[in-house]
Amino acid sequence: MWPFWWKGASGFSARSTAEEVTHGIDGTGLTAIVTGASSGIGEETTRVLALRGVHVVMAVRNTDSGNQVREKILKETPQAKIDVMKLDLSSMASVRSFASEYKSLDLPLNLLINNAGIMACPFMLSSDNIELQFATNHLGHFLLTNILLETMKKTANESNREGRIVIVSSEGHRFAYGEGVRFDKINDEASYNTLQAYGQSKLCNILHATELARQFKEQGVNITANSLHPGSIMTNLLRYHSFINTIGNAVGKYVLKSIPQGAATTCYAALHPQAKGVSGEYLMDNNISNPNSQGKDKDLAKKLWEFSLSLTGEKES
Repeated sequence: MWPFWWKGASGFSARSTAEEVTHGIDGTGLTAIVTGASSGIGEETTRVLALRGVHVVMAVRNTDSGNQVREKILKETPQAKIDVMKLDLSSMASVRSFASEYKSLDLPLNLLINNAGIMACPFMLSSDNIELQFATNHLGHFLLTNILLETMKKTANESNREGRIVIVSSEGHRFAYGEGVRFDKINDEASYNTLQAYGQSKLCNILHATELARQFKEQGVNITANSLHPGSIMTNLLRYHSFINTIGNAVGKYVLKSIPQGAATTCYAALHPQAKGVSGEYLMDNNISNPNSQGKDKDLAKKLWEFSLSLTGEKES
């Protein structure tokens, strides 16, 4: 991770906020879906995108919380265009229901911000009997993206504007299991490790963006896909680790990013002109960075793609 004061090629640093990196950018006419939009960096991403004129659809598990956030943003920015829709990424039925409802609205889709996630929870299975971190952080977003790809391609083609898929990963991908993705042991409770399982799911986020970018280039599609590390931020991701929360809240202002800083790289990747044409990259602190060697493994990315297709029952896009 770069020092907080260091400014990379973008001219922005780790201390830059989401408002700062999007200053002067007009997102009018763009439509975005932000998952996990009712708290943390998802909420701030929603606020800043709406502030820049983007029509934001908040995809949230709890629509009551989502509507409270929507009202709060509208008080600050009365002209904001924000809708709230229910989405539980741990449930494939919920993902399909959300996507079907979205398509029925006949809305365009320029930006897909796959932000939602859970971190280091005890071993649990989703409603589809898949380990919960893998199911929520990767597989739900994989399915959501796949179902909405045609809408994104149509929007990019008709508007002649580049579509962007932004997947929030983490430096935690470096702490995945030794083999990276345990295809044969996704549901193995006996060898489950909370943080390694989180790392696995975050590695999958990077590999997902890598394979999407490869396919878009091959197909000549005007859509980019990138993953990113938002920075170390105290959010409710750590709700399963009260000790870390206690320590983080005590020293956080000295070593951690604020939520506006944490949302900056997402907003940079989604809106900034400098990100035009940038695809298949791993971003950090509003600049291009490098994942570990597994994150660059194109064969592993293809294997994950096929594995994810088999689990979701989707056909090749």
